[in-house]
Amino acid sequence: MEKFTTLEGVAAPMRIINVDTDRIIPKQYLKTIKRTGLGTGLFSEMRYNDDGSEKPDFVLNQPAYRHARILVVGDNFGCGSSREHAPWALADFGIRCLISTSFADIFFNNCAKNGILAIIVSPEDLEKLFQDAERGANATLTIDLAAQTIKGPDGGTLHFDIDEGRKHNLLNGLDEIGLTLERAPAIADFEAKLAQREWA
Repeated sequence: MEKFTTLEGVAAPMRIINVDTDRIIPKQYLKTIKRTGLGTGLFSEMRYNDDGSEKPDFVLNQPAYRHARILVVGDNFGCGSSREHAPWALADFGIRCLISTSFADIFFNNCAKNGILAIIVSPEDLEKLFQDAERGANATLTIDLAAQTIKGPDGGTLHFDIDEGRKHNLLNGLDEIGLTLERAPAIADFEAKLAQREWA
């Protein structure tokens, strides 16, 4: 998993509440177990017309936001089913950070397991970030995970809280397998001691 240290990029605003995982990646894309290739299906029902053409009003189809790395989103983002394809699709599109006042629990955890930093801020701070994001491609945000800060285009800085374990894993690029491998010496030592007990 790619490490998350600092990220500077365009933030796309999505002032929509209760965006569920079926809207993030609709069910017809769930046939694959690969983590790649899902970016084209991200928000497909909002991004495309029935004939496959793009809907020009959708934020990620607008020139300023086509290469957004950050999404500023409404309350309760990622609700609905627990499909891990949702963060896979976000990551494959290039989204590395989500900012909202709240996320659905399973989605929130799935993001961290896939290298996406989901940040929870106050409603007041979210409104400031929406206003920054709505300024377009010239207004980038800088996310510093180690310092737990979000710097706006005018230099203003917001602080965010994060669980220490989640922070450690993201900074070091550790998913659950990587975290287990990090503890391999302790696991081997435990197994050796267990084997000695069994033969005693």
